[in-house]
Amino acid sequence: MTQVKKFWPILTGTHHYEKTLSTRNKGQGTFIDAPILAYLIETNNGRILFDVGCDYHKIKEQEQRKHYYENEAFPFGPPEMTEEQRLPNKLEILGLSPLDVDLVFCSHLHFDHAGGLCEFCHADVHVHQRELEAAKQPADDAYFAEDFSMPLNWKIQTGEYDLIEGVRAIETPGHTAGHMSMLIELPKGSPILLAGDAADLTENLEQEIAPGLCWQDRDDLAIESIQKLKRLGLETGANLWPNHDMEFFKKHNVFPNFFE
Repeated sequence: MTQVKKFWPILTGTHHYEKTLSTRNKGQGTFIDAPILAYLIETNNGRILFDVGCDYHKIKEQEQRKHYYENEAFPFGPPEMTEEQRLPNKLEILGLSPLDVDLVFCSHLHFDHAGGLCEFCHADVHVHQRELEAAKQPADDAYFAEDFSMPLNWKIQTGEYDLIEGVRAIETPGHTAGHMSMLIELPKGSPILLAGDAADLTENLEQEIAPGLCWQDRDDLAIESIQKLKRLGLETGANLWPNHDMEFFKKHNVFPNFFE
């Protein structure tokens, strides 16, 4: 029986970029607004946070913004993030604080998924070993070393595993070396399969299109992971959730209410 009690998708910011960043070799000249999301899972044995969004200070403070986002080495441009969208403020609406989060699960360590780790230095942080190794190289320009170089309670993983009964980590490499997705069994509704950046958009899933940025240009690996997610969705009856699809998010934005 699942140990999951409640599930919240949380909007932590928005990123405006050319669609090719989400759909490999498709969408030139088309720009999209992509939600930057975190997901809070309340269980009978603590709270899990899937991804933590960006580091607010790197966006808010002018010198840091220039250093990280407004330069030729970073072609994606700065995200938009308000003070209200910082995770501590979102948690406060639920009557919680960062200290009430026991475990942070990083799908991968790109700036829009791991930047907020500075708010959760007390929590256990799960990440795949291949991901941490790639991030430290760094394997691409979307890794900011300062996001994960502070002292953290790392719990390095090497395969698929159950975080708790009803919450399972799924290996989906391709976008990055050690990208992970998550299968969540709700107490009442259908399971939810968080794709993470294995599939930014519904289009990635339906048409089996690799994300624009792939580790070592392994779009074949990325497509295999999309196919794996689709098989798992059929096997478990889970609803697949793309990670940067604004239209999909708007249909599933219930905050501060929750799924169960």
